[in-house]
Amino acid sequence: MPADQEPPYEVLAALVVSLRGELARAQERIAELEERLRKTSRNSSMPPSGEGLAKPPPRSRSLRMKTGRKPGGQDGHPGTTLAQVAKPDREVRHEPGSCSGCGAGLAGRPVTGIERRQVFDLPPVTVKVTEHQLIERECDCGHRTRGAAPQGAEAPVQYGPRVAAVIIYLYIGQFLSRKRTAQALAELFGIPLSPGTVAGITARAAGKLDGFLERVRENITASDVAGFDETGFRVEGRLHWVHCARTGKHTLLMVHPRRGRQAMEAMGVLPSFTGIAVHDARAPYDTYVSAGHQLCCAHYADTVVMPIPGRRRWRAGVPGLAVSA
Repeated sequence: MPADQEPPYEVLAALVVSLRGELARAQERIAELEERLRKTSRNSSMPPSGEGLAKPPPRSRSLRMKTGRKPGGQDGHPGTTLAQVAKPDREVRHEPGSCSGCGAGLAGRPVTGIERRQVFDLPPVTVKVTEHQLIERECDCGHRTRGAAPQGAEAPVQYGPRVAAVIIYLYIGQFLSRKRTAQALAELFGIPLSPGTVAGITARAAGKLDGFLERVRENITASDVAGFDETGFRVEGRLHWVHCARTGKHTLLMVHPRRGRQAMEAMGVLPSFTGIAVHDARAPYDTYVSAGHQLCCAHYADTVVMPIPGRRRWRAGVPGLAVSA
C-alpha cells in the first residue's frame, strides 16, 4: 500500500480491536504489580524477611498508652550507680609539692584533709601456661609407671576451662559469630584462635550437658505460664523453623523442618503442658486442649492497630490493656 494512501476501514478496525486487547492485558498486569507492591508484612501474610530493603520503617508512634509519668526512672526506683568502696585494693597518695599561696614547701606539715577519688578498672589480663609433667619411674621389678594426667589436660596442648568458658559465653551467650569470637580472644587476651576451634570447644561443652535439655523441658512443662513461638530459619538453603518454648528462667530452642503439630510434638513440651500457653493463635496450638491459651499481647495489639483481612480475630477486648501489659 502506498505511503500516502490511508488504510481501509476494516484494517483500522482490526488494529483498534488488537490494541484494545493489549491495553486491557497491560492494565491488568499493572494492577497486579501495584497490588503486589502494596503488600507488606503488616497487611498480608508476607513475612517481614520477604520485604528486603523495601521493608517500611517502624511505626513512628508508640503503642503504649500515655500514663502521665515523666520518662526515665520513677520516684522510688532503687536505681544502680557506681559507688565508692570502704576498702580499695590499692591506695595511691598524691602530695602537694608546694603551697599554692606563698610557694613554701609542705613536707612534714600536718594533714588537714583527704579527698578520695576511686577508679574502677581491670588489671592486665594475660594467659598463664601451666605445664603438667607426667613423671615416669621404674620399679625394682623393672616395670615403669607414669603419673596420671589431671582432668582438663588430656592433650599435649589445649585451652583451659576458663578460656573455654569465655569462648562459650561470647559465642553462645552474646551471639557473636565464630570468627568474631576468635577475634575477640585474640585482641583481648592475645590467644591465637581459629573459628574451627570455637566450634570444637562449643561442641565438646555441649556433649557434657547430659540431661540438661531434659531438665529444661521438664521445668517448662511444669510451669504455670510459658510462651511459645516459631520463626523461619534457613538450613542448608532450605526453610526450617526455630521453635521456642520459654519461661522467665528457662528457654528451649529446637530447629525442625516443619512448623506445625509435628514439630511441637517433637519438642516435647506442649503434649504434657497444663499451664497457660501464650502464643500467636496459630491453629496447631489449639489442638492441645489440656493447656489454657492466651494470645500474645504483642500480637493482639498489632491486630487491633492494623487488622489483616482474612486473619483470625480473637474475642474483642480493651486494646490499652494489651498494650500496657
